[in-house]
Amino acid sequence: MFGHERPGDVIAIDAPLIVVNETGMRQAERAVGRGYGRWKVGANASSRTLAARAGELLLERLGERGIRYTDGTTVPPAGVTVAFECYPFTTLVGAPELGYEDERPRYKRLIPGIPRDEARARRAAAADELLARMATLSAASPALRMDSHERTAELLTEPSPLVDRAYKHREDLLDAVLCAWTAALWFRDARAPEGPSRVQVLGAPDSATPGEVDALGRRATIVAPARPEQRR
Repeated sequence: MFGHERPGDVIAIDAPLIVVNETGMRQAERAVGRGYGRWKVGANASSRTLAARAGELLLERLGERGIRYTDGTTVPPAGVTVAFECYPFTTLVGAPELGYEDERPRYKRLIPGIPRDEARARRAAAADELLARMATLSAASPALRMDSHERTAELLTEPSPLVDRAYKHREDLLDAVLCAWTAALWFRDARAPEGPSRVQVLGAPDSATPGEVDALGRRATIVAPARPEQRR
């Protein structure tokens, strides 16, 4: 990441970045379930009592390099690189271009209750179907060019492995591409003359929730592509 960043870039990160609640779920995570639950999308809980801090530590490293956190509610100054939190599942069901009208693709965990070999085969098939749909985004606005880098191009030419460790690496690469496209969606949407219409900011304060802010004044949010019926 650090070797490729240029001033004005946007970085979307699939990990909790601002966590101020001691227990339970963050407001943004609860909002995921309310807006996207119909598509079988929900967020895992993040709190100060849980040990996972990879996203917070990454944000610290980015800050040391002058990369700013944004909660997604405002357009950053020209030439300033910003980073925000996203959740790829909201992109999958919130972007109509991908065609997941009823529920999210099951390319993550193995399906319970069936033989593991069959579950692995179904998981791999779901990933390959998802990648085939992502390949069509070269004609989308904004475009996603899977063939623009050799690593992402390989995702389209090699079938998904069945072995868990190899599959997890492929899954991580797939999610990274979804994060990059989410960053492009937000960048385009935040600057639209008619105002944002494709992306919503979960966790932003409203009449029902005050928002969660850390000691530096940074608000805990998730930037999520959304259809009209998913908007809060």
